[in-house]
Amino acid sequence: MTAASDAPAPVIAIDGPAASGKGTIAYEVAQALDFHYLDSGSLYRLIALRAIERGIALDDGATLAGLTGDLEVSFANGRAMLDGRDVADALRTEAVSAAASRIAVHAEVRSALIDRQRAFRRPPGLVAEGRDMGTVVFPDAGLKLFLTASAEQRAARRHKQLIAKGISVTIDGLLRDIRERDARDSTRAAAPLAAAPDAVILDTTDLSIAEVTAAVLAHYRERTGAR
Repeated sequence: MTAASDAPAPVIAIDGPAASGKGTIAYEVAQALDFHYLDSGSLYRLIALRAIERGIALDDGATLAGLTGDLEVSFANGRAMLDGRDVADALRTEAVSAAASRIAVHAEVRSALIDRQRAFRRPPGLVAEGRDMGTVVFPDAGLKLFLTASAEQRAARRHKQLIAKGISVTIDGLLRDIRERDARDSTRAAAPLAAAPDAVILDTTDLSIAEVTAAVLAHYRERTGAR
């Protein structure tokens, strides 16, 4: 068996703050390369959804970590499935997103999810998005990116998404939530949000989805020589 065949599947790690566009971009890149896709944030949202459904306190790290063991999770066509039911829309509500951000500060939860996240790494490759993909979960990723955008632009994007789904929200409320989430994510003790030292930083404020996707693919092809 050759050394090449023993090499782990390639990983593109895409990190960034809430509503920076990393989920959409990661999915588009995965589709373009025919790679597997990991929305790591959905794992935290799934725990949040289950905690809300079961009335578990969001500050009970040990019990929340215990929820990770019986999550039957899969992603298909950009949709998240929990125990066979489509919960993609439920995961994008502000209540679940806010709860997920609070849950993610617990070191027990993050530790419990690492192996589950790494299990998504399979041939021909993986595009993983989140907040610590390049720094903690896949530190050996061949390409690491950190997407940023202004808080105002991110609030506008999230507002557009939620309004399209019939969810009533205000720009001011979303902007406040995003700034609070940024502060919480970047100052937490366990795996704080930060760009890996070797990450490519892309500001997506004034870029379209197609432009950012093209930029990521160009970086990948430059690193790997792929065509």
